[in-house]
Amino acid sequence: MRRLFVAGNWKMNLLGASAKQLAEGGAAAVPADESAIDALVCPPYPYLRAVGGAVDGSGVQLGAQDVYHEPEGAFTGEVSADMLVDVGCGWVILGHSERRHVIGETDELINKKVAAALKAGLKVMLCVGELLSDREANQTEAVVDAQLAGSLEGVSDADMAQVAVAYEPVWAIGTGVTASKEQAESAHAHVRNWLAGRYNSEVAEATRILYGGSVKPDNAAELMSQPNIDGVLVGGASLKTDLFVPIIEAARQVATS
Repeated sequence: MRRLFVAGNWKMNLLGASAKQLAEGGAAAVPADESAIDALVCPPYPYLRAVGGAVDGSGVQLGAQDVYHEPEGAFTGEVSADMLVDVGCGWVILGHSERRHVIGETDELINKKVAAALKAGLKVMLCVGELLSDREANQTEAVVDAQLAGSLEGVSDADMAQVAVAYEPVWAIGTGVTASKEQAESAHAHVRNWLAGRYNSEVAEATRILYGGSVKPDNAAELMSQPNIDGVLVGGASLKTDLFVPIIEAARQVATS
């Protein structure tokens, strides 16, 4: 069984005190001996240590929102994978749509970051997903296939044990519009089939595929009840304890029902 996974991507939000308070709220909801689900929070770089301290001793894991692909050097403003490990990160989000479409990252660059993260011992949450124009042109599967192939180039079967995939339709991120459970399940099933073809059925069945895109307490359980949806990557709703904790509770309910 794939354990349901609830991850919060805080993006460029909060300051030190509010980040620590939010982390403490999440930690209180996920005890160290949590047996049903996994939980993760990914704060901005400056607050990784403070948030890590706030979730220490709980079942909430710490992750970062990006990483640079070089191990060290004259790369002003960048952060290496070893630095993330050094401050307690276990995960890193890579290929998020905002990195792809706002910052301009290519599959080739994301692939370098994936390799660097895995080499350093970080687990990777790889994001893929289509624009509204892609969906309207019936190109969802082609776009997702290309992103998976480019971002996972050279990643072995064994490496995939350290990778989760997050399917995030770009048209549903921060818009309040959520993919229907049927749309989401269809895309997740396609990703799993792609993994089976690229790797094998064992890798495909073991890899967790999360949904991201305007996830809220009132749609989380319905989404996570689908056969191929193994959790949620939460943006805006992860910034408020009274929204994020009910999503965690929804995952626990689905996992134990």
